[in-house]
Amino acid sequence: MNLNCIKNPIIFKGDSKTAYRDPAAIYVDGWFHLFFTLVETEADNQVYMYLAKSKSRDLIEWEEPRKLTPKNQKLNYSSPGNIIRYADRWLICLQTYCRENGEKYGNQNSRIYVMESQDLESFSDPRILMVKGECPVENMGRMIDPYLLQDAKDSQKWWCFYKQNGVSMSYTYDIVNWTFAGSADAGENVCVVQKDNKYYMFHSPYNGIGIMESDDCVCWKDTGVLLTLGQRDWTWAQGRITAGFVMDMADVCETSHRWLMFFHGSGPEDEETMFDQYASIGLAWSDDLMHWDWPGVRGA
Repeated sequence: MNLNCIKNPIIFKGDSKTAYRDPAAIYVDGWFHLFFTLVETEADNQVYMYLAKSKSRDLIEWEEPRKLTPKNQKLNYSSPGNIIRYADRWLICLQTYCRENGEKYGNQNSRIYVMESQDLESFSDPRILMVKGECPVENMGRMIDPYLLQDAKDSQKWWCFYKQNGVSMSYTYDIVNWTFAGSADAGENVCVVQKDNKYYMFHSPYNGIGIMESDDCVCWKDTGVLLTLGQRDWTWAQGRITAGFVMDMADVCETSHRWLMFFHGSGPEDEETMFDQYASIGLAWSDDLMHWDWPGVRGA
């Protein structure tokens, strides 16, 4: 697949009533399955958030987005972290972003969950992730933006990263019983990939996508890289670039570049002004994780 044939960096473009946020993707049997937060502002100005999905064969033509979760401000299921294969089924992790009292942001009831699927089209009801171990649900604290990762040295061990006190980490051997492993200073919407015997964490500070590195998934060091992609020239993303989801294409699909990044951009105002509107999902690519191109730039 020649990514340079893609001419537009925007996959889904937000407007005054709709926002597309927090992308996560997987490539299976010739299809890119893209999951994301769909935010809709209704005629009475009530805002609802959904986990939604689309799919594409070529990253250019996408199916109409489809909602996977119910309309309910007490839940607002959203922010898919990633999709993993576990015990002969697919698991997608996600959050609740509870805004039942008219809050602008998710309140203290927000937690993280997992849903199961056999076909990436229909999913089970969400099941909460007890990442604090025996801690009662009501005492777990606000947590959002989960991401699941298989340990590079122990294939039976899985990590969950989530936004709480920076980024917090827990691990499990069955996706049910968890052990808390500490926190690190990082932004939100964490995505972690493995390359050359290291882990690389993509995270979102106030603006841009930062990169940290680790040997063990616990101790993290900032690389000093902050990606803002084409923000300078993109009115649709001049408010904020965030939520970078990076996927390794090396073993799943022959492409002209190894790494793909899905992200969302808000603009022209920042997200404090227009959190529920004008967020769009975009696409970029890289060969080394540190330097990125996108449709319409350089050799594209």
